[in-house]
Amino acid sequence: MNTWTVIAGSTSESVLQPTWLDDESLLISADPSGWWNLETVRLDGSRVPLHTDQAEYGGPLWMLGAGWFTLRGDGTVLAVRTLGSDRLVSIDLSTGDSRDIDVPLSALAIGGINGDRLLLSGGSSTLASGLRILDLGTGELTEVRLGVDELPAEGYLPLAEEHTFTGVRDVHAFVFPPRNADFEAPEGELPPYVAFVHGGPTGRTTGMLDVTKAYFTSRGIGVVDINYGGSSGYGRAYREALRGQWGVVDVEDTVAAVRGLASAGLADGSRLAIRGGSAGGWTVLAALTTSDVFAAGASYFGVAELITFAEDTHDFESRYLDGLIGPLPEALELYTSRAPLTHAAELSTPVLLLQGLDDPIVPPSQAEMFRDVLVERGLRHAYVAYEGSRTASAAPPRSSTRPSRSCRSTGRSWASCRRGCPCCR
Repeated sequence: MNTWTVIAGSTSESVLQPTWLDDESLLISADPSGWWNLETVRLDGSRVPLHTDQAEYGGPLWMLGAGWFTLRGDGTVLAVRTLGSDRLVSIDLSTGDSRDIDVPLSALAIGGINGDRLLLSGGSSTLASGLRILDLGTGELTEVRLGVDELPAEGYLPLAEEHTFTGVRDVHAFVFPPRNADFEAPEGELPPYVAFVHGGPTGRTTGMLDVTKAYFTSRGIGVVDINYGGSSGYGRAYREALRGQWGVVDVEDTVAAVRGLASAGLADGSRLAIRGGSAGGWTVLAALTTSDVFAAGASYFGVAELITFAEDTHDFESRYLDGLIGPLPEALELYTSRAPLTHAAELSTPVLLLQGLDDPIVPPSQAEMFRDVLVERGLRHAYVAYEGSRTASAAPPRSSTRPSRSCRSTGRSWASCRRGCPCCR
């Protein structure tokens, strides 16, 4: 009969990328200290930290096969060190000593290795994301395939600056000031800014080159890309700040970041906007309905209501809300009170809703419910749906004049009636 024994990992510790060192020991990334650091673990359960650091050598396993280190074969391990930005480091397996390997990339992932040739993916705020081969002997970095075929001239690309803002907690973000080689702002005028809110919500933003950001910054509009509490890349405590607090911590931190920009004299506090997709769209709608900081917002396939979302979303994330809000039915009241849909009538600024009609993760009903309330209340908005698209960017929009769904029993809009009669439950 087969038997198994736990040698590492628990409900308060996560273990990543177990890799054989020899027949009796493995190299792992684990976070008992609150940071994903490298350790060796023997089959008898004995463990020895390899390199202790207040930085991450791992990340959430959103994709199968993800890796943060690789054995070189010369007694060293090559690893990605993350604290906001990424660095490539070499760690001696016998001493734990670490040294930086100079590469001009601020966001990294390690692929395969063959001798001195290391496959990397990633980029920086001025280098397009893609696959590159690093020659560890010469330091030469060779492009294999990039994510874009052509970029604007460097003078039109924004430069990422790492900032930490003070709110309820320290809030980490990448700031991209306006930049255009041909123009300067009028003297004394502060630029408008748009807050980018990443999805996940426990993912992170890396400050990499993004032509969408360049579109804004080249036109005089700054961008702040926010790693709100719950984002990875800053240790377990920061990552777990979102537990049970989705719709609270993410909104608090997003508001703190843009207010920090205005207080520092970097942004015009009267011209702040916000955009985000999926979980980021939730934060957009929550921020617009519970604060008065933003002048406008755009939600890309954003979550607006939680009870239906918990029932309709795909299997992989089907119980994700248990950790972000709480389990049902115990947390039913929270599911209702946190939802932007509950507060939609309080919206006082224009909002753009973009939705792919074939999105299996955030179904169109999420945007449509929010849209229905805005229609009913006569609030400023636009709803653009994309036929045959899983996201709000991969297909031409269809007409945004689709009528609001109505309750079959009462004729009232579905969003305002759906809990009041059997056909709307």
